[in-house]
Amino acid sequence: MLEFLDVSKSFWTGQSRKVILDRVSFRVPLGQSLGILAPNGTGKTTLINMMAGLEKPDEGRIVRGCRISFPLGFMGGVVKRHTGRENARYVARLYGLDPDYVESFCRWLCGIEEYFDMPLGTYSQGMRSRFTFSLMLSLDFDMYLIDEGMPSTTDAEFNRKAGEILRERLETTTVVIVSHQAAVLERFAKSAAVLRDGHLHMFETLEEAKELYDYEA
Repeated sequence: MLEFLDVSKSFWTGQSRKVILDRVSFRVPLGQSLGILAPNGTGKTTLINMMAGLEKPDEGRIVRGCRISFPLGFMGGVVKRHTGRENARYVARLYGLDPDYVESFCRWLCGIEEYFDMPLGTYSQGMRSRFTFSLMLSLDFDMYLIDEGMPSTTDAEFNRKAGEILRERLETTTVVIVSHQAAVLERFAKSAAVLRDGHLHMFETLEEAKELYDYEA
């Protein structure tokens, strides 16, 4: 279960205060995936980062009663001066998993061969994307967070393997996905919400959420 209790979040832009959430409360039970529609610039990524614990609220409380992933495609959490092997084993220990399993899984999936034993700072952007995505898939979560659709790389074979694994995971886990396009949410969530002007409007169906989203667009 993931729960926001009277959560507020805002930023000072230099000219005015931009409100992302204004005393918002909602709950995502396990087994009930949620799609959130939000126009560009309203704080989609900030909201997802708060769910993951990467950003803190200004006020209120966020309760994480299950294992929640970092956002799919998130490029933080790894150290550039360390090798892929060192990063994989370190993250495995953080999550209480077998370092040998996490290392071998990442080696197999990302397929970067000898670069796995080189510092991440020497990786191309595509190689680093493959490594961090592989690392995320090696971990076991109850709830997955997706910001604007599935991450992908320029490597078609990696996308195929990683996509198959992720689809299998999402069949048995809970998903929270945010996007400015309703079509992106259809594959993952039946219930939905609309984020606008600091308020989150919850609906039982995506169709209901789309009506409000399209009306105010």
